Amino acid sequence: MLATRMGYKIIPSSMNTSPDSWYQARSASVPKYTAFKGKGVFDVAVIGGGLAGITAALEIARRGKSVALFETECVGSGASGRNGGFVSAGFAESIEKIAARIGAGDARALMGLSQEGVDYIRGAIKTFSMTEIDPVSGWLNAQRFDDRSSMIERAERSGEKFGRPLEYMDIDKVRSLLKSERYFQGLYDADAFHLDPLQYTQQLAGAASAAGVSIFENSDVVESRESANGFELVTSGGTARCGKIIVAGSAYLKRIFPEIRRGVLPVATHVVVTEPFFDAPDHAINFSGAVSDTRRAGNYYRLLPDKGDGVRLLWGGRITTGTRPPQNLASQMQRDIARTFPQLGQVEIEHAWSGLMGYATHKMPLIGEIKPGIWACTAFGGHGLNATAMGGLVVARAICEDDDRVNLFDHYRAEWGGGIFSQVITQSIYWFMQARDGLDELRPRRDIAEA
Repeated sequence: MLATRMGYKIIPSSMNTSPDSWYQARSASVPKYTAFKGKGVFDVAVIGGGLAGITAALEIARRGKSVALFETECVGSGASGRNGGFVSAGFAESIEKIAARIGAGDARALMGLSQEGVDYIRGAIKTFSMTEIDPVSGWLNAQRFDDRSSMIERAERSGEKFGRPLEYMDIDKVRSLLKSERYFQGLYDADAFHLDPLQYTQQLAGAASAAGVSIFENSDVVESRESANGFELVTSGGTARCGKIIVAGSAYLKRIFPEIRRGVLPVATHVVVTEPFFDAPDHAINFSGAVSDTRRAGNYYRLLPDKGDGVRLLWGGRITTGTRPPQNLASQMQRDIARTFPQLGQVEIEHAWSGLMGYATHKMPLIGEIKPGIWACTAFGGHGLNATAMGGLVVARAICEDDDRVNLFDHYRAEWGGGIFSQVITQSIYWFMQARDGLDELRPRRDIAEA
């Protein structure tokens, strides 16, 4: 049941229905898929109705194989329909650390696949004539302390070594767009964009269904067992036989796939959407693209179109290990917004919700064949939507075309994430990141005139 406190809506992150977020509130009616009942035989079974699973299913079906997709609740009810909607090349792990671990050549190849994920989403919107997606170009990553030389170096290295052009912005430019003394230099990605992730997820599922994918909602897979010609998946309504399995359940993975589940940490992040501003907030945010800051545990936000001349502010951030939003989530986010943009005052929050993401301890997605016939396509928390498209496409090509680029992810296999202590470990890491962010911002700042 939806609770209401202090005039705003608190949305549980553990759902039995589609997410009642701002995205859901504005969503038109969408097709509902039936539950799986009886028996069925398929070439490939995909477990998880988020963007990674839907993309993989769609691309495998387009290559001529029969595919079934099993979703415990409804399409887009997990992180895919609840996130900030950012689409930009890159990973949660920094490209510099990726290169240090696997070498510059493989790091550049991974960045190429990540860029392909961005291009895939942009192409899917056009190919499938998607509407109400509201894509808006541009992403600005703003620095919270003065470090001109480091930001210039990052921009140059990103373009020259890893093929991802970024534009360096000095303090004056950043503050002309984001009118806050909290920000210093920034990096601008013109190729990135943001969109409505729930609309994209639902419409991509429609495209998959039209391509022949059998989508089953309210169909929890409770058992997987090997059979003579592959596997049998037991659901609450029947048994499906398949030749291969793709596990794309992210933070909602079941214990029936321990090789994958042990490496995925469930992490909740939180999002609010304000009431509409009918006086445009140009005096605070003069930028229509996506914004994030460079902190390890930073905020991300973007302006949303509203009816008439109004706009809303979507603001995300904070990390917790619980499955429900904090009771004071809206007031916490109000304070975060006011600290950054005091000129906005205490903005009124209309929607507040959480999303449960799957993270791997190495901050890279888990993609590849875990054991014969069982494929992982998961742990996309913190990467942006591009990674889900990339993962689904990479796995589909590996299964259908023996494309060996999936082997790039062999460098990042599932690592133990703490088991029963994972929540404590995750929360401790977040507090540590917050402390380091605070120290960075408190350290003596260089003379701004240097910029």
